[in-house]
Amino acid sequence: MTTTSNTSGYVISSDKVEGTHVYNGSGDKLGSIDDLMIDKRTGHIRYAVLGDVLRYDTEKDGYVIPLDKGTLEKAPRYQREAVPVYDSDYGNRIDRYYRMDA
Repeated sequence: MTTTSNTSGYVISSDKVEGTHVYNGSGDKLGSIDDLMIDKRTGHIRYAVLGDVLRYDTEKDGYVIPLDKGTLEKAPRYQREAVPVYDSDYGNRIDRYYRMDA
């Protein structure tokens, strides 16, 4: 199998997504993707940093999200040593914060 630095089609390997920069629409760098959270029952990606709001920008070579820094700074968070249970209650809380429950 040949490996290239480019991807094609509509799928991408998670190892190419992890570490990619994330920007808001104003061009502010907000961070980078550490992990992809996969729903064990469906196999779908549930969260990638901030959810399904990522749009890849080839000029920035990173993802753009429609959030300002203030929203991100006030977002729910946890310490590495206190990882939450990724159940539906946690997911609903995150969805409500980002107004993705509509």
